Amino acid sequence: MVNSISGPARERLLRLMRILEKSGEAPVTSAQVEQMTGWPSHTIRKDISFLGDGGHAVGSSNGYAPAALIPAIKKALGLDRRRRFCVVGLGRLGSAYLNDQSFDFGPSGEEEFELAAGFDTNVNRVEILKSPAPLYPAYKMGEVIRRFSIEMALLCVPPEAAQGAAEKLAAAGIRGIVNFAPVVLKLPPDMAVRNVYVADELRELAICIRSIE
Repeated sequence: MVNSISGPARERLLRLMRILEKSGEAPVTSAQVEQMTGWPSHTIRKDISFLGDGGHAVGSSNGYAPAALIPAIKKALGLDRRRRFCVVGLGRLGSAYLNDQSFDFGPSGEEEFELAAGFDTNVNRVEILKSPAPLYPAYKMGEVIRRFSIEMALLCVPPEAAQGAAEKLAAAGIRGIVNFAPVVLKLPPDMAVRNVYVADELRELAICIRSIE
């Protein structure tokens, strides 16, 4: 079903899920979502219609029940199973994710994502850093990624090292990368890549500010 949902609709559904996760058990109306996000109510209802039978089952005159709508969104977007990921590059940015409470650090957790490993070329850093997830030198990436069936990676290395690290991840079987380096990665077409460039986000924010001045 996820392939039939447009990119903008997926982004809105993900944000709606975050809102619902923070709202507790009380139903949330489309008018409340509109007030929080600025999305028109009809757009919210259309997005929820993509959920199929799950979407029809969660709405009522009192609003949308988080306990029903959150699982429906996860199922429609393919987020209804846990996936393992790793962090590559354990400098300031990468090491910050090692203790992020948004993730689980073992197979028995309840979160969507399990941080299964961290990697760095600096062996001393691997030995010194404290982390609930196991840390390994970068030369063990292929072995560890295959052993633990890790599917995704946060790439937190310097720009000059990003392409080489991404190629090693692809060769090890990684299927998706969140790339924090300000470079365009050249990877096989079956690799999913999300680029997170802080400078571009600041530029977009500046454009938004200028538009309302």
